[in-house]
Amino acid sequence: MHIAFNLPGFDLEAFVRATLAEDLGPTGRDVTSESVIPADMHFAGVMDSRDAIVVAGLPVAAAFFKHLDPDIEIEMLAHEGHGVEAGADLMRIRGKARAMLTAERSALNTVQHLSGIATMTRRYVMAIRGTGCTLLDTRKTIPGLRVLEKYATRMGGATNHRMGLWDAAMIKDNHVAVAGGVVEAVRRAKDSGVERIILEVDRIEQIEPGLAAGATHLLLDNMDVEELKAAVKLVDGRVPTEASGGVTLETIRAKAETGVTFISVGRLTQSAPAADIGLDFDVV
Repeated sequence: MHIAFNLPGFDLEAFVRATLAEDLGPTGRDVTSESVIPADMHFAGVMDSRDAIVVAGLPVAAAFFKHLDPDIEIEMLAHEGHGVEAGADLMRIRGKARAMLTAERSALNTVQHLSGIATMTRRYVMAIRGTGCTLLDTRKTIPGLRVLEKYATRMGGATNHRMGLWDAAMIKDNHVAVAGGVVEAVRRAKDSGVERIILEVDRIEQIEPGLAAGATHLLLDNMDVEELKAAVKLVDGRVPTEASGGVTLETIRAKAETGVTFISVGRLTQSAPAADIGLDFDVV
């Protein structure tokens, strides 16, 4: 049965197949469920959150169950991107017991991970609420899970930064060193036809040369609050500015109040703890 969940660049069916194949191994079998659970047994279950969370990943979880039992009955009890209190029910399912047990871990792992990201993201979004600054994620994602993890940050209220190396140039210190300077690095990117040129600067004196060369976005790397204020004043709205580097929940508000356009936070995808979500079954 088709799951109404479409993310550009993400193949849900392929993800489900690969994840289950990893769990079922070369034999394609769940030996515990096959040996212990009668083939004709049916379960009913409720997935619930033990934490207050922002929900993300329920349609992916549902796809695991439906892949193994196309006739399974699934009722969504929570909405993606919505906050729920501890103890809230997220999903009700009813179907073949073996299929539900086989899919359980993959489904829970996904919802726990994505909801953990969405929940942490929401905390950062709320911390800068009212400043006019937009929270961005980064490319610090688990290989193979970028599209899902960046979906989770959107559910938490963030905006996606670059999806990869292809959709914008980001000139960092190593690029500058090889090119021989900020101006030459930006010039090369511009001459190659790149439209979005993000230039990382860690010193105020790099800003004017970078803008003159054609940078369209400035990443202000590891600058303190006073340096950020000075940078924003110098740029004066000519291009978007982004504070980045070592941003925490405790420091983000002060950085946002400097007037930067964006703040990027790698820990949203790199360090978010899994949400405490469970799934209990009863025989029916």
